[in-house]
Amino acid sequence: MTEASGYKTFHGLPELAGLCSMERAVESDWSLEQSVGRLKRLHFILRRLHEVLTAKITAEPIYELKTAFSYHAYLCAEQVSLIRRRVAEMREPPLGLDKVPDPALQRVMDEIEAAPTTGELLVSVYRWLTDEILASCKQLQTDAHPLADAPTVRVARLICFELQDLAEFGRRAIPEVVDEASHDSMADWIDHLRQCLAAAGGLDGTKTVTNEMPAAWHDPAGICYQKEPARDERFHDPYNAGVNPEAFLYDASFDPQDKTLMMYYKRLREIDVPEMMASILVELRDEEPWDFHMEMSRQLWDEARHAMMGEVGFVSVGIDWTQIPINFTWSRNLNLQLDARQRHGVLFFIEQGLMPRTGKRYEWEVATESGDSLSKLFQDFDWADEVLHAQIGRRWYVPRHQSLQQSLAYGSDCWSQVLSHYREYQNQGLTQHRNWWPELYQQACEKWEKTPDPRSMAFCTTYEDTRADLKRIDPS
Repeated sequence: MTEASGYKTFHGLPELAGLCSMERAVESDWSLEQSVGRLKRLHFILRRLHEVLTAKITAEPIYELKTAFSYHAYLCAEQVSLIRRRVAEMREPPLGLDKVPDPALQRVMDEIEAAPTTGELLVSVYRWLTDEILASCKQLQTDAHPLADAPTVRVARLICFELQDLAEFGRRAIPEVVDEASHDSMADWIDHLRQCLAAAGGLDGTKTVTNEMPAAWHDPAGICYQKEPARDERFHDPYNAGVNPEAFLYDASFDPQDKTLMMYYKRLREIDVPEMMASILVELRDEEPWDFHMEMSRQLWDEARHAMMGEVGFVSVGIDWTQIPINFTWSRNLNLQLDARQRHGVLFFIEQGLMPRTGKRYEWEVATESGDSLSKLFQDFDWADEVLHAQIGRRWYVPRHQSLQQSLAYGSDCWSQVLSHYREYQNQGLTQHRNWWPELYQQACEKWEKTPDPRSMAFCTTYEDTRADLKRIDPS
């Protein structure tokens, strides 16, 4: 029996604030260097995973995967920031967090980023890499001194808690996307990744290092960011700009309940914001500090949440949203016609335009007047999110200009440069800009058990020569 095992606390209270037993506390086989080393490896993997998931958002056609990648990239970003704060506390300036801790870890992440199919991406990220990260964090909780290095143990516990969402998503999603035969054929691919990780001594570097790293499975030269958004088959007629919901929403003569349909549409259509914002983060990957990417990732995730709010809104009314053309030309045109700085300018200009009474507050007031409690709830939080986004823009976008007014003017000018191609898309046969509103409104009125308003039914304003802030544009 050791001295520690016989230690007694006052009235038998848990020792050491409940962190561990005294027997564990007297052990000394740990160091600050070990702690920092493991955290830096976790940091590298999580940051690269954040980048990989972000880069896949635009090109991934399946809506549910777009929103999941948006969420999971944000979760990874939060863990990266958590680790960075902890490493900074341990005598580490400069932190050295931008250095690759092991070439084999870089090979692992390069291979995953180069995965050419959605199936390979899902299996490698959600069935293999996530498990490796969780195992590494659990081992860190076991190995780190629970008293001296309690903050690191907490970091490892928090990462495990949050990344369980990725593991659970993978458990449910992979069988729906990857059939058994395809999954079996990926066994060699996953074994290849394991070999690459073994060459690094495991994710945390504590295992025996193998002598050789296998040749690349996928050509890293094939990694190319796809700017053009992809949508699954439910998103029919995506070039359709035949209904301008803002023109309806800001017309005081229309009924607030009718306007909730347009707000649900506007929310669901916001899936194009992550498609556009992802391009900013990818193209400015090496030009902006981590805090920029962290905050912009939060905003990107918020916009994906807003899209899902619209999805839920239509379900609550009993309307199949897939019958509605969900336009994607905003993200497509910005991604293909502007550079990252210009896109950021447009994003900030739009956010600032949502701050006055005629913006997000107005939408919340309309939702409140409509009697639709779900719409009111969603607009309440949508408004709060957009206030945060405006603040993010003021921190990261405005300082690049001489004044707030100049930054707004630049954003407006960039947006004015974007050609809508309204007639061109029509002439190419990509859309006829069908007015889908009357049919949708008729269905909603049947659900609401009310007589349609003839004026609402007759609404037919398009985006041909007016953009979302109701300013005139060149329709060519």
